[in-house]
Amino acid sequence: MEKGNKTENQPNNPLHGVKLVEILEHLEDKFGWEEMGERLNINCFLNNPTFKSSLKFLRTTPWARDKVERMYLKSIIKR
Repeated sequence: MEKGNKTENQPNNPLHGVKLVEILEHLEDKFGWEEMGERLNINCFLNNPTFKSSLKFLRTTPWARDKVERMYLKSIIKR
């Protein structure tokens, strides 16, 4: 197992170098809070959502962040 930051040397990781705030801005612009809340069933998008409160929640809640990152990846992959 390599030592150091787990995001080092990950050229094939599409999330490498992408900040959570950038992911959230992209999704809010593309889908809006309501659709994000409906698709992901995450209350921070349904109940008076703001970037600040959503970022705070996502930074401390791994399962929710995983859902948001998967939605982001699906939204940027060209099919």
